[in-house]
Amino acid sequence: MKTHGPQRHVPRPSLRSLEVFAAAAECGNFTTAGDQLRITQSAVSRQISDLEGILGVTLFLRRGAHLTLTPTGARFAERLGLALRDMRLAVSEITNLDTVVTVSMLPSVAAKWLAPRLGAFVSSHPHIDLRVSASRHLVDFSAEGIDAAIRYGPPPTDSVDSTHLADETVTPVASPGYIQGAGLQSPGDLDHAAQLHGDNAEAWADWFNAAGVSTPPPEGPRLGDDTAILQAAIEGHGVALGRSRLVADDLDAGRLVAPFDVRLAASYDYWFVHPKHIQTNAALAAFKLWVSEAFRAD
Repeated sequence: MKTHGPQRHVPRPSLRSLEVFAAAAECGNFTTAGDQLRITQSAVSRQISDLEGILGVTLFLRRGAHLTLTPTGARFAERLGLALRDMRLAVSEITNLDTVVTVSMLPSVAAKWLAPRLGAFVSSHPHIDLRVSASRHLVDFSAEGIDAAIRYGPPPTDSVDSTHLADETVTPVASPGYIQGAGLQSPGDLDHAAQLHGDNAEAWADWFNAAGVSTPPPEGPRLGDDTAILQAAIEGHGVALGRSRLVADDLDAGRLVAPFDVRLAASYDYWFVHPKHIQTNAALAAFKLWVSEAFRAD
C-alpha cells in the first residue's frame, strides 16, 4: 500500500500585503503608498519584500526612491486591481455602506449648473460623499473609477444605461452694460458686436438663420469651454451664445441678459448615464433621482 508523506506547506500572501502592493503599484512610491494606507515607508517596503519572497518573483525595480513595475509586476497589478475592486463592490452590495459617488461631467456643467445647486444636494443628502470629475473627454467608467456621468450630447449607445434629463436651447446673452453700450435692440444689431465663440454644436450662423438675419456674422474670439465664454460675456467683452441650463442662474441674478426672444433648439440633450454591468447602490440612486428632479425643476 502506497503511503503519502506530509504535504508541503506553501505559504500564501496575506490580503494586507496584496493591498499594500496595489497601493505601491498605483503610487509608484513606497512613501506615498504608506501615507495613503497610514503606515510607514519601511512597513510598505517590508510587506513588498515578503510578498516577493512568497511569490518567488520580482515585482518592482528599485532605483532610489523611484519604483518601476517589472512586466510580471505590471500584469499582477492589473489583475489584482480588478479583484480588489470586485471585493469592494461585493462588500458594498451586502452592507450598503458605500456612500461615495464619483460623477463625470463637462467643466461648464459642473461650474454653471451643479455648483450653484450643490448646497441643496448636500443639505438633503449629507451622508453622500459626492466627488465630481470635470472633464471634456468621454470617460472610461471602470478604468477611471467613475460611477456615472452627466453627458451633453446625442443619445448614448446601448453600452450604458441612460436616462434623458432635458433638452436644450441656445440664445445670445451679454452683460446689461454691454447691451446698452452696443445698442442691441434687434438681431441685426449684432453685426457690429463682438461675438464670442464657445464649444456649442450650434454656431452663430445657425442662430442668425433662425432669427431671419441673412448677414453673415463676423468672426470673434474663440474660447473653447462654455465656462470661459460666459465669464467673458459677464465681464462685458461681447455676446455669447448661451445654453439655457448654463445661463439660467446668471440671468436670474442679472449678470447676463438675453436681449432677443429667438431661441434655437440645440442639437444635443442632457443624459444621466452609468455602466450596465455595475449594480446601482443607494447613494448613486439618490444622486440620480436628485439630478433628474433638479433638471425638471429648471
